[in-house]
Amino acid sequence: MSWILACMLAVFVAMVVDRRWGEPPAWAHPVVGMGRYLGMLGPALTRWRPALAFVGGAWAWLLGACVVGALALATELIVRLGVSAAVVQGQAPQGMSVVLNGLLMGLVLKPFLAWRMLRDEVAGVEQALTQSLLAGQTQLVRLVSRDVSVLDEVAVRESAIETLAENLNDSLVAPLFWFALGGLPAVAVYRFANTADAMWGYRGRYEWAGKWAAHVDDILSWLPARLTALLLCLVTGRWPGWQAMRAQARLTPSPNGGWPMGTMALLLDVSLRKPGVYSLNETAPAPMAQHTARALQLAGRTAWAAAVCSAIYLVCPLLWTWGHAR
Repeated sequence: MSWILACMLAVFVAMVVDRRWGEPPAWAHPVVGMGRYLGMLGPALTRWRPALAFVGGAWAWLLGACVVGALALATELIVRLGVSAAVVQGQAPQGMSVVLNGLLMGLVLKPFLAWRMLRDEVAGVEQALTQSLLAGQTQLVRLVSRDVSVLDEVAVRESAIETLAENLNDSLVAPLFWFALGGLPAVAVYRFANTADAMWGYRGRYEWAGKWAAHVDDILSWLPARLTALLLCLVTGRWPGWQAMRAQARLTPSPNGGWPMGTMALLLDVSLRKPGVYSLNETAPAPMAQHTARALQLAGRTAWAAAVCSAIYLVCPLLWTWGHAR
């Protein structure tokens, strides 16, 4: 019971730390470590024949996921047992285990959430556009992998809002979902899967080496992406309709990314396009600077709504137990 309360507290500790201090240094960032592992193996796998590249990519993913999950589980156990030992030995006051566990777990959970960094990067694109188109393109490079040199001001803004919506799920809602469901090991494996997809899940050079990573990320992000769309509607107080949201989501190649992006387009009443790929809410006007500000506001509210929902999910077993005990 106390551990459940500690995990609930950890969610808000992680959110507060993220809001106040942002990302930890690269040397202490687990996601950076995941990226280094994937970056070390990826180029070698692309030189293999398709079948071997697929098998090699799958095994490399499985090995990395097992290591990440084991380290996260070990960290969770060390925090839990360490605090319990401190209380037993009198080094920490009796009854403080929930607070201490919550604080420590929140600090460990924080690197798997990246809301402040996402918010600042997207806001930076709009700020850069006030200087020049080139400045906006330069800032956008930090968010997307596409060729930004061919994008005009509207396309740069559209790309920033799309990235905000899609990564709201990848960087916050989905990690909180998996933490609530399976603790630190689950969120660590999810972030590994998402990082692998971001680095390997492309057609072309990584077509076969990254196929496993792309499919696993699609599976793990399937429900959180739809929850992100629902939370966006909740904090806005508007309901475009499930059919309209699904219709927009189907326009994108991703089985998941289109849900938060399409819903964001409907709620903002703007069109969001990726030239030659999709056009969301096509009949609506193009976004302007105020729409970026509105999108950031909606995303911020959604981030905290996701934290509250994950905390409620964590505490539900306690409420159930208390209800039946009375």
